[in-house]
Amino acid sequence: MSVHSDQLLSEVAALPGLPGVYRYFDAEGQVLYVGKARHLKKRVSSYFHKDHGGTRIGHMVSKIVRMETTVVRSEAEALLLENNLIKTLNPKFNILFRDDKSYPYLKMTGTVAASALKPLGKREGGASPLVFSRVAYYRGAVEKKHHYFGPFPSAWAVKESIQLLQKVFRLRTCEDTVFANRTRPCLLFQIKRCSGPCVNMISPENYAQDVSNAEKFLRGETQMVLQELESRMMAHADRLEFELAAEARNQMTALSRVLHQQSVDTTTDTDVDILAVKVQGGRACVNLAMVRGGRHLGDRPYFPTHVEDAHAISSLMAENDDVEWTEQSAEAPNENARAKAVEIHVLEAFIAQHYLGVPVPPALITSEAVNKHLIEALSLQSGVKVSAVHNPREQRRTWLEMAEKNAAIQLARLLAEEGSQQARTRALVEALDLAPDDMDALRMECFDISHTAGEATQASCVVFQNHKMQNSEYRRYKIEGITPGDDYAAMRQVLTRRYGKLAEAIRTGETQVRMPEVVLIDGGKGQVSMAREVFESLGLDLSLIIGVEKGEGRKVGLEELVFADGREKVYLGKDSAALMLVAQVRDEAHRFAITGMRAQRARVRVGGSRIEEIAGIGPKKRARLLQRFGGAKGVEDASVEDLMSVEGISHELAETIYNALH
Repeated sequence: MSVHSDQLLSEVAALPGLPGVYRYFDAEGQVLYVGKARHLKKRVSSYFHKDHGGTRIGHMVSKIVRMETTVVRSEAEALLLENNLIKTLNPKFNILFRDDKSYPYLKMTGTVAASALKPLGKREGGASPLVFSRVAYYRGAVEKKHHYFGPFPSAWAVKESIQLLQKVFRLRTCEDTVFANRTRPCLLFQIKRCSGPCVNMISPENYAQDVSNAEKFLRGETQMVLQELESRMMAHADRLEFELAAEARNQMTALSRVLHQQSVDTTTDTDVDILAVKVQGGRACVNLAMVRGGRHLGDRPYFPTHVEDAHAISSLMAENDDVEWTEQSAEAPNENARAKAVEIHVLEAFIAQHYLGVPVPPALITSEAVNKHLIEALSLQSGVKVSAVHNPREQRRTWLEMAEKNAAIQLARLLAEEGSQQARTRALVEALDLAPDDMDALRMECFDISHTAGEATQASCVVFQNHKMQNSEYRRYKIEGITPGDDYAAMRQVLTRRYGKLAEAIRTGETQVRMPEVVLIDGGKGQVSMAREVFESLGLDLSLIIGVEKGEGRKVGLEELVFADGREKVYLGKDSAALMLVAQVRDEAHRFAITGMRAQRARVRVGGSRIEEIAGIGPKKRARLLQRFGGAKGVEDASVEDLMSVEGISHELAETIYNALH
């Protein structure tokens, strides 16, 4: 007998035989799965007209209460829409790659004509920062007036490239405000890492030529740069300008040395991404290595979630695309073939999700062959003709082998760390005689109080679950209405706010709410007594509360556990895996509380201003701004022109301040 409603089954029967995307929802409205199909009716019907038993797909299908579908024109469009929805909705049974922070770029500021700077009142005889491009590390939204190179896999890769540009082309890296107020060259000029444009040691024309050559170098046009430098050297020599000829010669020597150190074949590939996947122990790693401008910039590992569930569902339901999948083949005894299929699935999911928000290079080198429709969809989306090679030769082969080795290393590290965390969780369960329904889902919440002599009191709550810290569930609580420095009152307030509504929901019989198995308090008998009073007033189980009391001399490893339900103190031993876990969670709560307290204290002391967070604004400029406009509110209300009236604030910095505050 079907567990699904007649309305849902009738919707399935009415689906068209066209390409499209489908979404499944559970009773709480949570998205279970997002999939695509060349034939919507055939694909979706297979979920409801087969007996999937106790398999992963059967578990998912049993939860479906509602469905949404979208018809598209082609499989390429279906691919794009599917992965847009996966990134947006975070379904429980799809492979998901966590969105990291935006990639870093190398930024070269745009230049303006010197004549346009006259209204700005530039000091007589000085150089303007708007005429001489600056090279800088950058992360964020791009602006058309500047040039950006990348993305780079890490901040280290950007900074290394900046150092290369300093050595070879001697471009400036200083902030515009520093540049505009210099009267003599800095140390970088003395060690030949900057050409000194701030004090007119180089003409705007020659500096612009260096900037142009640097941009060509970043694009991989190194031979052209060497030819231009050689031509410049010979021209200076013909005019008997031997010092300038020597400068060009030195640049050629530095550039040649850099190219030799890189040892990369720059005659063929300029922008390439190398993707290697490794699956083991139910986990997966995709290692992304980047080549930009013919230089290998390094790599970056990605670890997806829901690998086994997502693959089991998609493999059973896949249409006859590149591989014939059936229920029998999915459970085939050939583990190597199954592992290979999982790796292909993970790699395709990464490519589809990753390049939605990141520029795609014209060439991808992959450790496994991927669906040609996926590459077509990438080309369609990006407007760049993308090619994918999975069996490369020569230099590309070397790059791929490096990426495969790094993927294996990173996955082995992850499995080792997770194994250690699981052992710690198991040790804590045994030491405290806990009886969780599922040890993997054991939840621990830890609280700490932080302040400076009663100022800016904050409480933190951090969460440990599934053998790791759950950063997205961390919470900070601003403590108010207490005597400054009263940690007991602060603990009472945060516990009441955290568990008051939860206790009420439990009393009314709500089934979706859940208390943690452990409520960890960073403190001894006093804090535990306060927590016991709060839990008694709320009618909650006192056995959940555990305090971490400092040992003799407050030495690490001598901590004792204090219980609110009257049990005797427990000393686990400094080598105990359980104590290691308790200390890890306690220290994280302490760190989170301190950072929040410091941020709040800083905001209070400057009137709640965000000015101090703006790059290029130091203590002196911040003080001038606050004094000029009478406080943080006045700075926020000021226009770009008003901000420029403050000493040391250039036009570009004024725009940066205005944009940051609006």
